[in-house]
Amino acid sequence: MTVTPPTTDLAGIDDLLTHDEIAVRASVRQLCADRVDPYVADWFERGEVDDLRGLTKELGALGLLGMHLEGYGCAGMSAVDYGLACLELEASDSGIRSLVSVQGSLAMYAIWKWGSEDQKQEWLPRMAAGEAIGCFGLTEPDAGSDPGSMRTRARQEPSGDWVLDGRKMWITNGSVADVAVVWAQTEDGVRGFVVPTSAPGFSAPLIKHKMSLRASVTSELVLDGVRLPAAAAFPDVRGLKGPLSCLNEARYGIVWGAMGAARSALEAALTYAGERTQFGKPIAAFQLTQQKLVEMDLEYTKGLLLALHLGRRKDAGTLRPEQVSLGKLNNVREAIEICRTARTVLGANGISLEFRVIRHANNLESVLTYEGTVEMHTLVIGQALTGIPAFR
Repeated sequence: MTVTPPTTDLAGIDDLLTHDEIAVRASVRQLCADRVDPYVADWFERGEVDDLRGLTKELGALGLLGMHLEGYGCAGMSAVDYGLACLELEASDSGIRSLVSVQGSLAMYAIWKWGSEDQKQEWLPRMAAGEAIGCFGLTEPDAGSDPGSMRTRARQEPSGDWVLDGRKMWITNGSVADVAVVWAQTEDGVRGFVVPTSAPGFSAPLIKHKMSLRASVTSELVLDGVRLPAAAAFPDVRGLKGPLSCLNEARYGIVWGAMGAARSALEAALTYAGERTQFGKPIAAFQLTQQKLVEMDLEYTKGLLLALHLGRRKDAGTLRPEQVSLGKLNNVREAIEICRTARTVLGANGISLEFRVIRHANNLESVLTYEGTVEMHTLVIGQALTGIPAFR
């Protein structure tokens, strides 16, 4: 299958990319065209991804898992490369980008950044290859935006072993994961643990009846007296800076990924408007339809420029958390609006899975609130603007 380049780059943003970055984008786009696009509407409708482990290995073979990390079998590519990959993955489906994001930017990054050398050697090469799947256990039923109130507890026994008890909720990859990075309260503050999912007392029931991110595995993590050796704990990090540093990595990928969903919906609207005839001419010939198309392309272009700017800052080592919040808040919000407008261009066909617009719109409703709600990112930006924290 040959992939047609996008027709929405009126601003010439491709001129700002290197040949290598364009090649990375093309490789990911081709993988998605061959391996995801023909099947993803069916996966979404059934709420099940066929051969998820096989797909994960293919993503690993292309170097997409932990692709911005160095060593341990990771590709060591740039932040912009990673962003472009996220954009192409989410242009196919947010659930596929979530698989890659949780694997690389949450589970792998946590081990890479905070883990012991033994933990890195044990897990990262297999995770980079897609031979082991990871998940990230932070959110709880009663602790979402306020992770400091988590109830999951880890106590250390005189033998040195840790015992974990608690629940985590809305965990991507949970039911298929081989390893879970779990954050828990201890006498020494919040700490992270590398938990093999084969450990007695660990289970991950699948969350069903979702109307969003249906082409993605979402689970509850249940820890009932899970016993781990002393070496399972991350050795040095204490407090919330550990999990929050991982969330910042994942949020950066969302800044790009949301624009992939937006581009896909915009392209669907452009194609449909050129083919759908009413009153003797294509609806693209009507002024009101052209206004919708222009407004969508304008917001997509601005969002993509913002993502690229933040990517260059990340590669330069100058990206700040509030800047990631700026990108996440703006780009997801505008991507949802682009999908909703595209839906109106398609009319009744816009609600059909024969077209991709409603699938992207539904998925983005989850993307809007995970990795930080609108309210939390607004307050992060508000504090940066005023110097006054208003979280409590």
